[in-house]
Amino acid sequence: MKLISKDAATALLVAGALFMEILDATVITTALPVIAADFGIPAAHLSIGVSAYLVAVTLFIPLSGYVADRFGARTIFIAAIGVFTLASVLCGLSTTLVEFTLSRILQGIGGAMMVPVGRLVVLRDLPKEKLVKTVAIITWPALSAPLLGPVLGGYIATHFSWQWIFYMNIPLGLIAIIASAYLLQNTKDEVSTFDVKGFLLTGVGFALFMAGIEFLASNAERLLESATIISVGFVGMLLAMWHIKRAKNPLFSFDAMQHRTFRLSVYGGSVVRIALGSAPFLIPLMLQLGLGYTPVEAGSILLWLFAGNLAIKPATTWIMNTFGFKPVLIVNGVLIALGFVALAMVNESTSSFTIAALLFINGITRSMHLTLLNTIAFADVPPDKMRDANTLGAILMQMNRGLGITLSALAIAVAALILGQSADTPDITTFTIAMVFMAILALVSITDSILLSKEDGDAVLNKRKRKKSL
Repeated sequence: MKLISKDAATALLVAGALFMEILDATVITTALPVIAADFGIPAAHLSIGVSAYLVAVTLFIPLSGYVADRFGARTIFIAAIGVFTLASVLCGLSTTLVEFTLSRILQGIGGAMMVPVGRLVVLRDLPKEKLVKTVAIITWPALSAPLLGPVLGGYIATHFSWQWIFYMNIPLGLIAIIASAYLLQNTKDEVSTFDVKGFLLTGVGFALFMAGIEFLASNAERLLESATIISVGFVGMLLAMWHIKRAKNPLFSFDAMQHRTFRLSVYGGSVVRIALGSAPFLIPLMLQLGLGYTPVEAGSILLWLFAGNLAIKPATTWIMNTFGFKPVLIVNGVLIALGFVALAMVNESTSSFTIAALLFINGITRSMHLTLLNTIAFADVPPDKMRDANTLGAILMQMNRGLGITLSALAIAVAALILGQSADTPDITTFTIAMVFMAILALVSITDSILLSKEDGDAVLNKRKRKKSL
């Protein structure tokens, strides 16, 4: 008698791989000062190790579907886990920032292949009656990993050594590889010509753009060199857009930009995602470098940010149906900005309870806004355009996460420059200015929400409930 069906076992396997990838993106945040001390560099400079991972994930997501169809989903999934696990070992063996960054890039490539191909493996031939249960299984890593990551990272960095943050992926990766060989079928599909030119232009352009901002954050006095790198990267991205709009088989499509609700999620949505993406980087550094918390204490308090994310989930749908997208996006955008202002007012006399409460409230507004944006983005996109819109949305969201980390490091450097201090040893006042900068970004983002009509997004809302409540 089988204890578990093969479909459920496959879903659990993919969920485990996704958990490993998402955990690795969050577990490092509270350990950054410890890793930086080992490398002999300022903690803020390690932002490149975090953002490099996100950049690699961003750039290789479009390639994942092509290689899975070309070489087989099982082959690519196993290869992706192998690359991710090997890169984890190299991260642990790193002794310099350069080695660490290169290892994180390799790890990001493995993660980029592992996540979308894993979902494809589970959902491609799944019967409709099993969809809800299976999606619930592969969704739990996105909810649980951010909760466990900061605390686990702080505990490992304090009581063991930061290298074990990466070494723990070795047994997990080996188990996943063995299970994949047994459970998965090596399904293939017909493929069109891959857009190599679009892939290279997008990759080089975005990588240089991010590298320029990182260089400026670490070398504020070398403005000309930074501006040159940023400009070249920006031109590369413009050329990529020009090419993709004209290519016969483009890397991805911009067709979804024709819909106003999707444009909102790209323009104003990107601005607020960048601000929100700064929090998992800025807050642990503020707690440890600005307020003197240990990694474990910082991780435990950061837990309340992600607890707020989960707490509001059951009420999100009701709020959307009751009030509609426009008013909630505007009000919530203002609340996000005020949340950053409140964090900017934190100082040495602020109690841990107060900080935890602020993070919990910020977690609520953060979760609400991201859910609203992710929902309204696809409200008016027709079914035949949904795949391209989903790919473009996934790429842009990863870009926003990377920019959130990179601009956080730049905000710290600019704040130190304003105060006449060294960015190598930021104090609480430095983080105050950085938080105010993120508050301004969040406030600017609501301009697109103001331009929405009251009916925008109603296609995905329960209008009956909404009219009754009004």
